[in-house]
Amino acid sequence: MDAAERPPQPTRFVPRRRTETGALSPIESLYPAWDETLRLLFRPFVGHRWVALSVVCLFLGGGTSTAAFQWGFGALPIDIHSSEFLFRIRMVIAQHLSLIVLAVVLSLCLILGLIYARCVFRFVLIDAVIKHDVVVGTAWKNLRSLGRAYFFWLLGVVGAVLVMVSGIIIVSFRYLHLVREAGHPEWLVSVLIVSELIAVVCVGLLIAVLITLTDDLVAPLMYSDKISVPAAWKIIWNSSRRDPGTFFFYIVLRFAVGMGISIGVLFVLFPVLMGLSSGALVTAALVILALRVVGLAWAWNPVTISLGALALCILTGLLFAVLSVVGMPGQVYLQNYGVRFIASRVPSLGALCRASSSWGPRRR
Repeated sequence: MDAAERPPQPTRFVPRRRTETGALSPIESLYPAWDETLRLLFRPFVGHRWVALSVVCLFLGGGTSTAAFQWGFGALPIDIHSSEFLFRIRMVIAQHLSLIVLAVVLSLCLILGLIYARCVFRFVLIDAVIKHDVVVGTAWKNLRSLGRAYFFWLLGVVGAVLVMVSGIIIVSFRYLHLVREAGHPEWLVSVLIVSELIAVVCVGLLIAVLITLTDDLVAPLMYSDKISVPAAWKIIWNSSRRDPGTFFFYIVLRFAVGMGISIGVLFVLFPVLMGLSSGALVTAALVILALRVVGLAWAWNPVTISLGALALCILTGLLFAVLSVVGMPGQVYLQNYGVRFIASRVPSLGALCRASSSWGPRRR
């Protein structure tokens, strides 16, 4: 039978060949990340490992959305009049220049300290998801140089963006003032203001994407190859240029998965925080009732204020503990997701992950 007499062959779908051999797609990376997360957290279940990872993830954001923290503090069973208290503190500080300087310096040190801890703990988490175990003290000591490099890079990038945006805002307000004085219609001023707000929002989203990609993809390369942040970003940039669609889909899927995890965490936190707040309220009521039974009445004095502050500190500590423990698995999974995605494209990181998987968790 010649070619003209052959029946037409059914059309078959031929998958597009990947630009990088063996590279996982964003969807294909979901299951390895899930399997490695289960192995780290449940195979076997180790209590101190959960505690250590919860502390690490608390400094990284806990894996929960900000709404979880706002809801948790709003559920406290007492009214501490925080706004009035803060207003009085501001009034006192405003009357003393030295207190203003001290408050600014302490606030700046606290912010920088938290950012530095976050940068180092990012590599501690990467070390944990690759080695399937975590020793916070040892990992901090071994990885603080990488965290320091990330810290200075983050300060430089964010600081440069903030300076640029602040300069643009100052110039734009001056321009808007000139537009008003020139007698242009008010709608033109409104359009310019809305455009400026949209630009600020876009810059904020761009910074969020930049930090997310650095945490997910760049930091693991720094960990595996012991290279600088710009060198790791160069590798990511070259890889994304070869397959831009895959990396764009990764960003979209990464934020979708993160949003889904945040919603799931909030569903878990709601009854837990409700029970915690209800327990605190019942405990306070029982204490007051017991005092009345023995003929005493609760009155605010130095002793009761100290006891109340201690109880509030304990409740707040329990709140943060619950938030960190519940949100930690999601944070671990998101880090695993980024590691498995980029490890399939970078041989050095892939070899490190395979070696750790074959060795299994470290024994102490």
